Amino acid sequence: MKFRCEREALAEALSTAGRAATGRTGALPVLSGLRLELVGDRLSITGTDLDLTIQLTLAVGGEGDGGVVLPARLAADIVRSMGAGKIEVAVEGDEVSIGGGRSQFSVRPLSFDDYPKLSTPTTSSVTLPAAAFGEALRQVVRAASTDEARPILTGVLLTAENGGLRMVATDSYRLAVRDIAEHQVLGADQKVLVPGRALSELQRLVGAGEELTMRLGDRDATFEVGDTRLSTRLIEGEFPNYRQLIPTSHPNTLTVEREPLLEAIRRVKILAKDATPVRLQMGGDTLRLTAITQDVGNASEELDATYEGTDLTVAFNPEYFASGVEACSSDSITLSTLDALKPAVVRGVGNDDYLYLLMPVRVP
Repeated sequence: MKFRCEREALAEALSTAGRAATGRTGALPVLSGLRLELVGDRLSITGTDLDLTIQLTLAVGGEGDGGVVLPARLAADIVRSMGAGKIEVAVEGDEVSIGGGRSQFSVRPLSFDDYPKLSTPTTSSVTLPAAAFGEALRQVVRAASTDEARPILTGVLLTAENGGLRMVATDSYRLAVRDIAEHQVLGADQKVLVPGRALSELQRLVGAGEELTMRLGDRDATFEVGDTRLSTRLIEGEFPNYRQLIPTSHPNTLTVEREPLLEAIRRVKILAKDATPVRLQMGGDTLRLTAITQDVGNASEELDATYEGTDLTVAFNPEYFASGVEACSSDSITLSTLDALKPAVVRGVGNDDYLYLLMPVRVP
């Protein structure tokens, strides 16, 4: 087995597939590798930890079909370190040579026979515009938990809603809901729970293609963008009843420009040390942001805003608040509240397809 490929293309492919290769101790050793298989001039590169699989196909100059498993991180580091131009990879007995220019490396492969056999999805598919789905991922995945002790909350719920697709994520401190209209991915009352980690990786991929093909099975989901396929096991279990968390009325509504608000949060939170909340004082035609950290100092900033309701001070985790504001795609956002202790809702003005709910922080 031998092939030649441009360094940049090969480095990118190894890095992308390598994000699915496991680095966990105690896992099957061969899963720390990438499976390379050459057929003609098409090279397939696969990485998996059995929960998440990423497979890419590259056009190369091939000489002799065959397959090999290379240590994922080592192979990516070697190719990335080499100069621009063609890279030649050749399997010679129990060694794999990787060369380019005046650089030459020799690597011991992992067992090709021990690499798990991965099935090809056979379920029916639907096609979505990659840009729209990628934007939805950007807005929703950020709210999924990364705490493996609560696996249900590490997933993103995909469910049928009003003839379209709804995506929901929560880590119990915040909730993100995004609707994608006119794209029926699921049947009526059907819902699946996709790992947030897999969708984070998919978010990296969707910018590379115009269309996204999705296949949903009983236990797994597959997404295809161009020559890249990402597969993941679904999470089993019941997602929390998120609907009951969303307030039905908001007597207090603040409207403020998005970018100035984001800049003000970034400045004020410099003084918000050790998870110090940022206070929002709302009333009249201004919004005042304040952070007070004992024995460190304080910061405050005022912004022009429109406010309807009773004067109110509410406090939020600054990282979570900034994340919700940043996720909105409008020039201005609204912050709707009931009182200082009830969940607040952030929306983009003129965009009702996205909602970000945030729990306030109790302050003296």
